[in-house]
Amino acid sequence: MSAPIVERFGRCAVVTGASDGIGRATAIELAKAGFDLVLVARRLVALDQLASELRSRYGVRCTTLSIDLAQPQAATHLLNATADHDVGLLVAAAGYGRAGPFVASDVDEELGMVDVNCRAVVGMTHGFARRFCERNRGAIVLFSSLVGWQGAPYSAVYAASKAFVQSFAEALGHELATTPVKVLACAPGPVATGFAHRAGMVMGKTDSAEAIAHAIVGSLGRTGTLVPGFLGKLLTYALSTLPRWLRVRIMAGIMHGMWSNGTRVTSIEGHGVTRLSS
Repeated sequence: MSAPIVERFGRCAVVTGASDGIGRATAIELAKAGFDLVLVARRLVALDQLASELRSRYGVRCTTLSIDLAQPQAATHLLNATADHDVGLLVAAAGYGRAGPFVASDVDEELGMVDVNCRAVVGMTHGFARRFCERNRGAIVLFSSLVGWQGAPYSAVYAASKAFVQSFAEALGHELATTPVKVLACAPGPVATGFAHRAGMVMGKTDSAEAIAHAIVGSLGRTGTLVPGFLGKLLTYALSTLPRWLRVRIMAGIMHGMWSNGTRVTSIEGHGVTRLSS
């Protein structure tokens, strides 16, 4: 399977949020498939450790880049740093989120979330999509979420940012439908990425980051929306039968439970928590 995938898209894959969670798991799956990797996150030590493991285990080339995607020039920095790489795949797994009432939040954190989840995604996607169109091959994987199907009280901006990504991916996929460049939106449900444990929560059943990553790599070459994992599929389809106002109320209960235990989630990288505060 590995050779055809690499030949179809290009030798190198860029994975943001690669230090943890779904981003890390996807990087591992891509290395198994034979891709060289550019691993991107803020935590360089974690990236270097992963790169060393992937080089040793799979014999692939790995470049690590410490980039804070909340910074205005982050996308430009990434594009410049990868100019000489044969990049054929972008997996934009980095994300930023928090739980709590919007009016009580730090507005700079909320705006930073928009920068990482929306602004950086647009900047990276624009640059790589142009490259892929010029070389007549490539694929882009963007991350929406189960929470993006409706408003999610107590995580209002995060859910809205994921709705933005979903809409953006759908539209871009249609625009590029006549080209060989594929755009896949990945919309997972609850995933075991260390989120619940580190936040002191009991999340209950989850899909694994490894299962999500396996589904993503298996879906490369598709344009559309991937709902990976058994639980993600179950919850998505169950919620889809309900009116939007009821879905909002259900999400309010879920997100209020996350917030009201006293731990505030302030940063998620690769959809695994990297910083918590009480």
